[in-house]
Amino acid sequence: MPADYHTHTPLCQHAEGEPEDYVDAAIRAGLTEYGISDHAPAHPEPFDDWRMLEAQLPDYFDWIQRAERHAAGRLSIRAGLECDWLTGCEGWIESLAQRYPWDYLIGSVHYLDDWDFDNPAWLGRWAECDVEAVWSHYWKSYTSMARSGLFDILGHPDLIKKFSYRPEGDLRRFYEPCIEAIADQGTAIELNTAGRHKPCAEAYPEPLFLELAAAAGIPMVISSDAHAPDEVARDFPEAIAIAKSAGYRETQLFEKRQRRAEPLA
Repeated sequence: MPADYHTHTPLCQHAEGEPEDYVDAAIRAGLTEYGISDHAPAHPEPFDDWRMLEAQLPDYFDWIQRAERHAAGRLSIRAGLECDWLTGCEGWIESLAQRYPWDYLIGSVHYLDDWDFDNPAWLGRWAECDVEAVWSHYWKSYTSMARSGLFDILGHPDLIKKFSYRPEGDLRRFYEPCIEAIADQGTAIELNTAGRHKPCAEAYPEPLFLELAAAAGIPMVISSDAHAPDEVARDFPEAIAIAKSAGYRETQLFEKRQRRAEPLA
């Protein structure tokens, strides 16, 4: 099975389990690598209630090192962060990149201005918004993130569909400019299985986006977005089948922010 690079820790305030539990789950799933990529701090603090604080970074480093000790060479432990793409965040991301010998950084869009649109606490805003305008805002933000070149992996590309609000018509009008930007930078995207357990009932991104990405030569990893040990590598066999159907034959492995291809199982 491929690596699982998108997993969380209790430091983000909405995950559970100990590093030893995650390592054991990764070994049971037959993974070659287990990557830890909790929600990075953001400023000003406290930014929200679903990420670690800057002062907790040493605790995060301890978590990674506990996982390494428990793994004891049975599988590789990779260190990452999931960083939010926010207005004016570039300097902060560059600063975070220097805090630890990361293996990869994931870039994600969870916020449109002051709205963390995937947060169930604010679900009511969807019923009041112009879905076309929200999608346009999201994909422009995602495209800007892709063009920044700050990240190794771009997280859950069409997270905006989480609650199944979608505009009418052919969605290529949103996807194609973003695909072009990602391909220009050569950044990897993730096929994130968590969406299968959300209202959209579909992995992120949808098959059409994945097919366009494969045709454009964009690298891909498969991730679970695990917030509990029993979610590590969840639905990976199905995700491999989806990836192959879209045209992928390889996944990617990361070490010290260097990437190499690995055939899909």
